[in-house]
Amino acid sequence: MKNLIKRILPLAGAVFALALQVFIKDNRRHPAALHPYYENLLLIFAAVLLVAFAASFFWQNARNFLQKNGPVIAAGFVLLSALNILTAKTAVLPVMLFPSFDSILSVFVESRALILKCVFHSIKLLFTGIFFGVLAGFLTGVGLGFSKRFNYWVNPFVKIIGPIPATAWIPISLVVFPGTFGASVFIIALSVWFPVLLLTSSGIQNVPNAYFEVGKTLGAGKFYQVFRIAIPAALPNIFQGLFFGICSSFIALMTAEMFGAKAGIGWFINMEKELAEFKGVYAGLILIAVFCSMILKLLFLAKDKTLRWQKGLVK
Repeated sequence: MKNLIKRILPLAGAVFALALQVFIKDNRRHPAALHPYYENLLLIFAAVLLVAFAASFFWQNARNFLQKNGPVIAAGFVLLSALNILTAKTAVLPVMLFPSFDSILSVFVESRALILKCVFHSIKLLFTGIFFGVLAGFLTGVGLGFSKRFNYWVNPFVKIIGPIPATAWIPISLVVFPGTFGASVFIIALSVWFPVLLLTSSGIQNVPNAYFEVGKTLGAGKFYQVFRIAIPAALPNIFQGLFFGICSSFIALMTAEMFGAKAGIGWFINMEKELAEFKGVYAGLILIAVFCSMILKLLFLAKDKTLRWQKGLVK
């Protein structure tokens, strides 16, 4: 019975949010949207959850998913309903600063061409910066963790440059680089470089020395020790560095796009803020949340596949 309740909770939450939206009229102070975007979205959610609930009676994966995530999904619909009451239904919160869900969702439909352009620009900028940042951080981290000579010469500079926030380099990067794209890539790469470097070098330095001694005894050279012993053993730390680096890259991306860029999610949010169109600001924040969640999800999948030997060994 308890598991059945967990499985039906998401559907009940969606139906509750939908009923609230349909049967309670919006406050007159909120401008009406061209179409009932929020109501249509809730209908889609309710239909999907109804199918999932029906499938849970004969499909183990659907049953496990709803039993595990049912309460938190239902809580999400309750939170949406509470926000809907405070904004569109009663206008308790200031109308200008807290638009209705219909107004926010209308941005994705009515400004979809501009949003797609901004998303494409941000993806191109972000992945270019992440690529160079991960490459530089990984190579520098391997050098610092494995070579005492490299550590001696490079580590003092890392201690000076690394702790400086990447966004603090924006004025210099705008002067050094010929365009805003190159300057933005540099800022993003710099924000990724330090966490990847730090965790990579720390992971290699924490590899038990016995591993290298056994490798030497069996005739392993430097190249083999680095790529077949040090790096595989340090992979958990390297992935932690990637997670921290990617989270930092989003902060750098949003900041960099607010200085001289002509497109991008950060540019879009800044433009909407200056126009006092806060529905566009919230739409941009939703884009960032979805974008970041998707990238982190892919990274988690890559981590689980690469470190599948950890399953059952770590919590």
